[in-house]
Amino acid sequence: MLFDNLKNVHEAYPNTNLIFTEGCVERFNFDKLGDWALGERYGHSMINDFNNGTVGWTDWNVLLDETGGPNHVQNFCYAPVIGDTRSGKLLYTNSYYYIGHFSKFIRPGAKRITSSSNRDHLSTTAFLNTDGKVAVVVMNDSEKKQDFQLWLQNQATAAVSQPHSIMTFVVN
Repeated sequence: MLFDNLKNVHEAYPNTNLIFTEGCVERFNFDKLGDWALGERYGHSMINDFNNGTVGWTDWNVLLDETGGPNHVQNFCYAPVIGDTRSGKLLYTNSYYYIGHFSKFIRPGAKRITSSSNRDHLSTTAFLNTDGKVAVVVMNDSEKKQDFQLWLQNQATAAVSQPHSIMTFVVN
């Protein structure tokens, strides 16, 4: 499995903080800035990295220009924010919003807690924040909406995850 090596390193060195750095999607194409696959790739990586021992996650570049650069080796990439120097506008890609589901709701000092999904196309991770609130991130990478029950401390609530979506629940 793709994240088994990370899990193995975490298990071998449980007291070492593992941080994912330099995430990006290469082969920049300005016309595909709105492609949801970009955000889903980030969400998939973040959820699985956190679930397998990573304690921090950062992008390679937060802001690049409309060519996916500058880059000294001509390896043009996507970034969460694209600065279109032609128009002077900042363009927020969907990866920016996917990252937001983690950075806005999982607070500094939070501890990852166990979470799981019994739906093939729903992936999840959860954290206990220092204020006692639980943040649960749920991502649906399928073409269909997914009905599910969010269970926490022997209580459930019905929820629906829309196709190709990410959502965060914050529970007291």
